Amino acid sequence: MEAVARREFLGHPVGLFVLFFTELWERFSYYGMRALLQLFLVKAWLMADKDASTLYGAYNGLVYLTPLFGGMIADRYLGYRNAITFGGLMMAAGQFCMMAHSGWFSTKGEQWIFFAGLGLMIIGNGFFKPNISAMVGKLYGFSDARRDGAFTIFYMGINIGAFLAPLICGWIGETWGWHYGFMLAGSGMLLGLVVFQFSSAALESHGFSPKPDLLWGKNGGIPLIFVIILGSLLAAPAAAYLVKNNHIVDWAMPIMAIGFVLFVIFEAMRCTPVERGRIFVILVLVIFSVTFWALFEQAGSSINLFTDRNVNRVVMGKEVPASVFQSVNALMIIVLAPLFSILWVQLRRMNANPSAPLKFALALLQIGLGFYILILGIKAAGPADGAKTALFWLVMMYLLHTTGELCLSPVGLSMVTRLSPPRLVGLMMGIWFLSSAFAHHLGGQIAALTGKEAGYEKVFMMLVYLSTACGVVLLILTPWLRWLMSEDVDESKPKDPALVRGAKPATAS
Repeated sequence: MEAVARREFLGHPVGLFVLFFTELWERFSYYGMRALLQLFLVKAWLMADKDASTLYGAYNGLVYLTPLFGGMIADRYLGYRNAITFGGLMMAAGQFCMMAHSGWFSTKGEQWIFFAGLGLMIIGNGFFKPNISAMVGKLYGFSDARRDGAFTIFYMGINIGAFLAPLICGWIGETWGWHYGFMLAGSGMLLGLVVFQFSSAALESHGFSPKPDLLWGKNGGIPLIFVIILGSLLAAPAAAYLVKNNHIVDWAMPIMAIGFVLFVIFEAMRCTPVERGRIFVILVLVIFSVTFWALFEQAGSSINLFTDRNVNRVVMGKEVPASVFQSVNALMIIVLAPLFSILWVQLRRMNANPSAPLKFALALLQIGLGFYILILGIKAAGPADGAKTALFWLVMMYLLHTTGELCLSPVGLSMVTRLSPPRLVGLMMGIWFLSSAFAHHLGGQIAALTGKEAGYEKVFMMLVYLSTACGVVLLILTPWLRWLMSEDVDESKPKDPALVRGAKPATAS
């Protein structure tokens, strides 16, 4: 018992805080680039809104598609630790390629450097993103009441990075030069890797390769790690090509996604009935989360441009760059996440904690309400030429989007690691991020509508109707999904046929 106490801090394993700070700096890197990308394409490359939005959506869609591959490779061969390190190095290299293009090779003929950077970040994220989240889940037992709270704490790390990035990378990038913003984003990724490497002992025995002899060629064969590295580097130009020719993604992504879902169903057929039910719950909630993230990720595209053009951004007599306001959501997460973490624990003790499906439904309803609040702000500004929406309405929209996010994202991460069979955690985490892949791609298509005759107000109202309808449907499905989750059965323990859903308890003869 004494050894366990030494490995804990604030009631959680010390490894949680190692992963917290690693993810913090990786998210600083990602959100620093995200704050600048759409504005860079429109202002530096003079892209039309529609083209910039579809490129932005294709990039982010692929960023969240590659965790499917990274999760499976880490599960079977690479191990979580190696995947996190390799992925982080690729993402840092990608940021520095974008810095080089925007600073030294900014001519149209050298755009390949910029796209190469996007390709490296897409592949690198595939290795990094699912596996650091899976590592958090490994620190807790199946029935550990701290699990949801731990993912909420982990989510705070994500949002501290997301809060600092637009303030620092966005402000400096828009004010002093795009390349300085991308440089700072790449430096953040390197800092995260330093934290991870020098504190990895706190992760104890978790995250090592399941097949180290094969990975390192200890039996005389070709080290598999060389094959993985080479294949990943060759995949980066392919990813860059897809971003540049993003119309291919429109039909390729659905085909790939259907293939992976069928593979998950095949794997589910090899599981126990309880495990199959839980996998089905994950897939259903993944489908609904697509709607949530497609709307939420308007922050980096249509809402970013709306803020730049249609919001009064003067604060204390000084106009603030539009990219900086992407910090609002993250700041609210930092303030509200501890309160939500406490709330879930207290409700659990009272046996009143909402189920994951119910929390997802509440998230959908809140994000729709957020867009409706923004529509009220647009109407309040009036139709006069040059009239701009007051900053208050934008902040209120972000507040409702934030509370919705706290009902869905950390809860979803916890749900996937808890309900997935142990041998499929990385794969199912990849499926979870697949929802974000579809959402980002769909979000790009939605954002492109605002650049046409539809305009912001009509598109935002369409999103209100969509999210509300999905939220109501999920509320109706919640009792059935709760039954499928079989929350009273711990499948991590030795299997007992009497515990299979629907079986009658054994009786003494």
